[in-house]
Amino acid sequence: MQIAILVLAALSVALSAWAIRRDVPLMWEWAEPVPLAEGDAPLFQTVLDYTAPEGEAHSPGIILRDGGYSILWFEGSQEARADVDIVGVDMDAEGVSPVTRRVTRGGLSDAFEPRQLVVTLGNTVQNDASQDALYATVVSVGGWAMASAADVRMGPDGPEVARKLNLSPLLNRSFLVKSPMVEYADGSHALPVYFEMGQTYGALVRLDASGQVRDMRRIAGPVKAIQPMVVPLDARRAVAFMRNFDGAGKRLLISRSEDGGQSWDRVRETDIPNPSAPVAALGLAADRILMAVNDDVSDGSILNLTLSEDGGETWRHLQRLEAGGGEARYPMMRALPDGRIVLAYSVGAKTGIRVHEFNLAWALRA
Repeated sequence: MQIAILVLAALSVALSAWAIRRDVPLMWEWAEPVPLAEGDAPLFQTVLDYTAPEGEAHSPGIILRDGGYSILWFEGSQEARADVDIVGVDMDAEGVSPVTRRVTRGGLSDAFEPRQLVVTLGNTVQNDASQDALYATVVSVGGWAMASAADVRMGPDGPEVARKLNLSPLLNRSFLVKSPMVEYADGSHALPVYFEMGQTYGALVRLDASGQVRDMRRIAGPVKAIQPMVVPLDARRAVAFMRNFDGAGKRLLISRSEDGGQSWDRVRETDIPNPSAPVAALGLAADRILMAVNDDVSDGSILNLTLSEDGGETWRHLQRLEAGGGEARYPMMRALPDGRIVLAYSVGAKTGIRVHEFNLAWALRA
């Protein structure tokens, strides 16, 4: 018995050494932001103003694709209920497609390997590292605190294969997604996530080409920081903006990295008022950041477009997007190849989705 144990131990050490030797170290340099063309003339148009027939429609994601993009959101009688599915529309030169179901609870249950129950669905973002793929917030038991981040590979009729990311030894629960992925200079990607159970914190997950988790770095501090929006400033520097999950917190949170995301300074409050709401931000190169933010603590209906020209230290208002029309929350913003910017968010206290297209010529005009 002792000999067998020693042989197994030696084999384990040998296999570990072989795996370490074969492993290719991660490269920690961001893909630098690409400047956007301002455009010859100001452009702003509302391309979708949707209200759910009943219940809630919330947390839109923007899925870029050839010839256009899609908007996906979760919809059902109420957030975190057992009738919530992911629905969406496609946008292209022909206009807006009808709203259809894209990821259902039953369809995702069948796609999981091994098969597992899906009780409800939440925030969904694009997997930029793979065509026709998503990262979804999935609940199999309990509520958001028991959610998992799932890698979902889509087919023409819905999910084909799905697996939960291995992010935690604690039943692999309580990790959620909200913000777009971030690209590195070598073409690999990282996924911002957040842990919501007990010691709440944000994190950056490094993934390989097959979607396997290679590394995870915490973005943490003395406050409950969730839903990190990560914006690279150059090859080494990046800033992460976060929502304070503590109801008493009334400021937007921030953390910075100077080494490509390997480490982050302690999360701290900014001077920006914020009613515990996530933001959408877009790097414009040369330390310029465009951000859609709820920056009035007393009025969740106010959503402003703001600009920083010093890497997020100071900000100025550019345009007011919403005011006085019910809560406008959970913005998502992405740039299209032609320089247009797509901004989507929830309106009417989670009962609808609004989507705008604009360019920098409109955003920056006085």
